[in-house]
Formats: sequence, C-alpha cells, structure tokens
Amino acid sequence: MNAWEFTLVLNRHITEAETEQLDTSDDLFYARGDMSYTVGGPGPSTVLCNIEASTLLEAVTEAAQEIRKLPGLRAVQVEHNDLVTLGEAAQRCSRSRRSLVQLAHGQRGPGGFPKPEGETGGTVFYSWAKIADFLRGLGDDVPPAPRDLILADHALRLADELEQVDVPPGVLRSLGVHAA
Repeated sequence: MNAWEFTLVLNRHITEAETEQLDTSDDLFYARGDMSYTVGGPGPSTVLCNIEASTLLEAVTEAAQEIRKLPGLRAVQVEHNDLVTLGEAAQRCSRSRRSLVQLAHGQRGPGGFPKPEGETGGTVFYSWAKIADFLRGLGDDVPPAPRDLILADHALRLADELEQVDVPPGVLRSLGVHAA
C-alpha cells in the first residue's frame, strides 16, 4: 500500500464537534491514515488527507465515504494543481524555463506545444498534464500526470450536482451513473 496525500473541499464549513466525530468514528484513519481540517473562517472547510491505499482513487473514495457519515457533510471537490506557469513546469521536468518558453512560442495546435489554459494578472497558465504529454512525445522522460485526482474531482463535483437536483433514475442509468 502507498500513502496518498490530497486535499478535499467540503460542501460547507465543518464544526469542531464534527472534526472530533470524524476523528473517532472509525478505525480507518487510525489504521490507514490521517486527516486534518481547516476549521474557522468563512466558506467551506478543507480536509488534508494522508491515507494508505492501493491507489489514489481508492484513498479519495475512502476519505469521501468517511466524511459522508456526518449528516449533511460531503466532499465536493479534490484540489489538484494541474495549472502551472512555464517556470513551474520546468521544475517538474528536465528542461529549463527558457527551453519551454521557446517551445511555447513555436508551433501550436495538433502535435504542437499546448495552448495556454488562461491568464491572471499577466501570468500565463498551462495544463501540466498537456505539457507532460507533449514533452513525452518529444522523447523526454516525464512521468505520466496522475489522472486519479482529476477523475476523483470530476466524480465528486458530479455527485454534488446530483445532490442538488432531481434526476430520474432512468436518466442516470442512461448516463452510466448509478444512483445510491
């Protein structure tokens, strides 16, 4: 088993009493991991999880199930850091920032360097997963981007949306989603 670290975003603020309930509700986190919470302040709480499991997706699932044991509380998102600057991307691979800038200003589109995902305050952000795929295509030894966090994030967001609307079970089955 591997130890997986990730952060879950909850649907609402968690209280001190709820953190105590989670900490003592099951042997899961004593035997296989740990959770720490942001309590206080406005907005939804986050939970930093360090869980032992066979896969990252399994670890996220176990933590999300444990959180759901408290009435009205659920994980609605997994934080993942796919957006990077070219400088951050250079830190994750064997290339310099300058090399990535040169590649970014070269040919774009199919087979070319990925297009930016967005810009904030003059800082341009790219998808690390897309950059990694592009660099592997050039022959660079870049480990695959972990897709489990992105899958878990999409699944939790979908589950949260489905909690807020009434969707007929037949429609869910047609979409390949099984209602609980």
